[in-house]
Amino acid sequence: MTTLPPGWARTALGDLLLWIESGKSFECQPRPARPDEWGVIKVSAMTWGSFKEDENKAVRPGGRFDPAHEIKAGDILVSRANTQEYVGASVLVSSSRPRLLLSDKSLRLIPASGINRRWLAHLLSSPVVRAEISRRATCTKHSMRNISQQSLVEIEVWVPPVAEQERIVAALDVHLSRMDAGLAGVRSVATRGSILRDRLTEAAAIGGLTTGDRTAAYLAPAGADDGILPSLPIGWRWTRLGDIADVVGGVTKDSKKQSDPSFVEVPYLRVANVQRGRLDLTNITTIRVSPAKAERLYLQVGDVLLNEGGDRDKLGRGWIWEGQIPDCIHQNHVFRARVDRDILHPKLLAWHANGFGKQWCDRNGSQSVNLASISLSKIKLLPVPLPPHEIQDGLVEEVEAHAAALDSAVGAAVTALNRAEWLRRALLSRAIAGRLVGQSRADEPASVLIEKAQVERANSSARRRARGHGSTTRRAGAKAVQETLL
Repeated sequence: MTTLPPGWARTALGDLLLWIESGKSFECQPRPARPDEWGVIKVSAMTWGSFKEDENKAVRPGGRFDPAHEIKAGDILVSRANTQEYVGASVLVSSSRPRLLLSDKSLRLIPASGINRRWLAHLLSSPVVRAEISRRATCTKHSMRNISQQSLVEIEVWVPPVAEQERIVAALDVHLSRMDAGLAGVRSVATRGSILRDRLTEAAAIGGLTTGDRTAAYLAPAGADDGILPSLPIGWRWTRLGDIADVVGGVTKDSKKQSDPSFVEVPYLRVANVQRGRLDLTNITTIRVSPAKAERLYLQVGDVLLNEGGDRDKLGRGWIWEGQIPDCIHQNHVFRARVDRDILHPKLLAWHANGFGKQWCDRNGSQSVNLASISLSKIKLLPVPLPPHEIQDGLVEEVEAHAAALDSAVGAAVTALNRAEWLRRALLSRAIAGRLVGQSRADEPASVLIEKAQVERANSSARRRARGHGSTTRRAGAKAVQETLL
């Protein structure tokens, strides 16, 4: 067993807490809450290391909730359910707008009065604790994990004396503030480079890189809200996607037919695989379909994939299939547009769909309670600029040359950010192991702090039981925390 630094103590995370509060599930509207409305935070509010108050959904009028679940400055929040990488992600709320509530996927940790909240927040974000949370998390559904309160409070941690907690926080403040100051410029380069790349490809697709006269835009009405179409260079013209491409929807999963012995198992692309300007193929699932359907849906090199549904900002986003996976098809929430290369270069179509197409799909999509979608008949009406065929290859080569230079700058910035993240993790690892600041014999041992926390927790638990909030649990170290859950 690893030797603890002088004055430190080994205990369960639950021994540092008075209790844990869990939020509730609400029927929400598919938009953030206005300042005068109550909102419920999403898991993304806790995912990225700092509290994102704008990551919320408005509670529907008439929804019942407990105002005691309102988030306040100083709260330590934990994402109970998230992806494997981010389950258990925690934040210390420095400030929050009024009328934001915990959700059923979030937890609020109430530490004992002697625990430095900023130190505890650093502890929860440290690589050792993050790895333990990930190990203990269970699978709830595809790509999602869940950490129970019982598993969370049982995690073993090392606790320094109160005075050393303060020294650790002060040292981390100095190191991390210097790191963040240097990274601000690096993040700016990465962000501006990505924005410039998007503007470059969007402009190229509508002739924005072509000099000379332009002609007023005209496209016959066809049951869609086209907005104001930009003018095009002389020789270009507007057409509609369905007139130049074979556009089809994908396969709908039917669990009842998955055991059919005549079916074949093939990989298929989901909305999560089709990002804006790229494909994410790190997680590919399979599905069983009839051989005839598989044959109809096999992707071919040059097919442009466009998302049919999901969050509203996902509508129409996509990229080009390059044959990365043999015999791959796509689900019903992903459209496939197969355009003849003699008519339009697929990259020009993909760039256009990710630029102009984003706003067009937003106007022409439909919205349910939680999801947005655009129909197959509607996406076929997407206006598409058609340049003269003889200039298309040269235009693509020019754009790719400029994009490569921007990608190089962004890549260098991303490398620097990854290096900084590694340094941040190393710094936190040293801090929670007692190797960042020195120990002092004058510090009151952490064992005394834990004893005081036990007394405070018992008193708090008794008061809450008297108000009718008590329950029982299985483990002594976590018992008082669990007894006082809302």
